[in-house]
Amino acid sequence: MKNIKAIIFDAYGTLFDVNSAAEKCKDKIGNKWEDFANYWRTNQLEYTWLRSLMNRHKDFWKITEDSLDKSMKTFQIEISMKNELLDLYKKLSTFSEVKDVLNKLKEKNYKLAILSNGTPALLDKLVKSNNLDNVFDDIFSIEEVGIYKPNSKVYDLPVNKYQIQKNEIAFLSANSWDVSGGGNYGYKAVWVNRNNNVFDKLDYQPKKEIKHLAELLDLIK
Repeated sequence: MKNIKAIIFDAYGTLFDVNSAAEKCKDKIGNKWEDFANYWRTNQLEYTWLRSLMNRHKDFWKITEDSLDKSMKTFQIEISMKNELLDLYKKLSTFSEVKDVLNKLKEKNYKLAILSNGTPALLDKLVKSNNLDNVFDDIFSIEEVGIYKPNSKVYDLPVNKYQIQKNEIAFLSANSWDVSGGGNYGYKAVWVNRNNNVFDKLDYQPKKEIKHLAELLDLIK
């Protein structure tokens, strides 16, 4: 992982725990909260891909709400909880090591940025609610190109802004499909495999696999 000029992070599942909204309501949802959270996330992602294929774009917040509606019906969760879950989704927690790692990377003078499906307003709120607003040089949203990852137009955004080569970007994601998307595009892609999952077969193998972001500090030279 040499000659890196910019380190780009996916947001959801990589920096921010997408299950933390449901987890904060687990006393109300019951022991099915984790299955519900995973189902919500899966449908959210599927809606981004399907809408991209159909050329029927909706922004990420509307997709998040649509996928929540389906998930609540599937798991028979009271509709009165919808607003609470949506409010919590705007303030997802970071994973425990994130702040420390980002601050250490900032000291090394890399360009640091987020590249996400999220809307600019949603990402801005997430970053500020976790006191990370002085860390990132840029927050790139797919709304700039109107199509979701893994379309190559999304991965173009940091390259065009920084005027650097694709292989001068280290790209980190916990989503293996996103690692494949960035890696096939030309990034040096690193998989943050927090849950000991199996990598997708999409014509790419990550440059490195790590369990959490703290391991990145030993990779970047």
